[in-house]
Amino acid sequence: MTAFRFRCTECGATYGEDDVRLACPACAAKQEPGGVTRGVLAVELDELPTTWPSALPSHPDFLTAFLPIDSAEHLPPVPVGGTPLLPVPELRRALGMPRLWVKDDTRNPSGSTKDRASLLVVAKARQYGYYTVAAASTGNAATALAAVSAAAGTRAILFVPAAAPEAKLVQMLSYGATVLPIDGNYDDAFELCLAACEEFGWYNRNTALNPFTIEGKKTAGLEIALSMAPEVPDAVLVPTGDGVILAGVAKGFADLVRAGLIDRMPRMIAVQPEGSAGIVTALKEGRNTVTPVPGAKSVADSLTVEVPRNALQCIRAVRESGGSGVAVSDRTILEAIPRLATLTGVFAEPSAAASLAGLEVALREGLVEQHERVVLLVTGTGLKDVGAAARAVERPLPIQPTLEAVAATI
Repeated sequence: MTAFRFRCTECGATYGEDDVRLACPACAAKQEPGGVTRGVLAVELDELPTTWPSALPSHPDFLTAFLPIDSAEHLPPVPVGGTPLLPVPELRRALGMPRLWVKDDTRNPSGSTKDRASLLVVAKARQYGYYTVAAASTGNAATALAAVSAAAGTRAILFVPAAAPEAKLVQMLSYGATVLPIDGNYDDAFELCLAACEEFGWYNRNTALNPFTIEGKKTAGLEIALSMAPEVPDAVLVPTGDGVILAGVAKGFADLVRAGLIDRMPRMIAVQPEGSAGIVTALKEGRNTVTPVPGAKSVADSLTVEVPRNALQCIRAVRESGGSGVAVSDRTILEAIPRLATLTGVFAEPSAAASLAGLEVALREGLVEQHERVVLLVTGTGLKDVGAAARAVERPLPIQPTLEAVAATI
């Protein structure tokens, strides 16, 4: 493992790995209950590879070259990452974008990008000697932690809103996790998880609070760059809730610029639902702070948060890349599910299909040009929320089992 330090993304203070486990102590002292996470830490590796590893992206040799892992033996034995970057010719034709790609993260073990963060968090938990890892989640992060913990032989305790999609709850339980459905929203689950980890001594995977959630998700950016080398995307559209996925993907590209493996950053474009658009609103208004969205609501459950916990780092990453943000309606999110599936073969849950809905807004607003190299990050499979997808398609009526009935129908 390459040596590393933590740097506070808020005050700039640096810490060794033995000095802190989660947030910057000085900034964390300013934390307000239910507020944006203060003192989020970024991992800074002392050295980075100057050539691409020969191993595949999901292989331990690739991961240990770019991630702060003490030993490959701590990595859970489950292949996370290495998902395809699809050239999507039919979607290219439909949008008039000859250089459009889809990064299909539905193919991760639990079906979402969140597996990337959970892999590294559980690896670090094993390194530190923890047996129990806890997380608050709208669904996907909890499912990811459950899957990776099952492979690693560690215990996962999951705080999730009771209203989370049934498929996600069933996934968590099937992996053997301890699931605590909360009679409240994600923000309530987040605060309860914080208190429980403090009380019972569990390792906390909570998004942004645990710096390795951001570091783990950077592997999506590494893979996009590797797949497109020697070219670099002009823009990457990322479904955004708390802001950790976007900050992580941006961190991957930033590390590659620092290593000399790419020569510039792509523009990062955050996509949020209109009913939960705290980060996008701040970007459009030129603010560095986020106003909470009380009663945040959207069909895209994975993106629905009243207070985006990693807002400060996400906003900074977008601005430093020259990027922007777009808000999309629930109607366009639902419409994007069958549109994406029909034109690419990728079945996405609402939060993941939001990237396509966001692209169409970005094109109208002139934030993306049709000739540019553009990547859509599709973050989760539609099998996680079939009920939402069903709202966007029309079920055919039964027909008689005759050729005449077939001919009359088609």
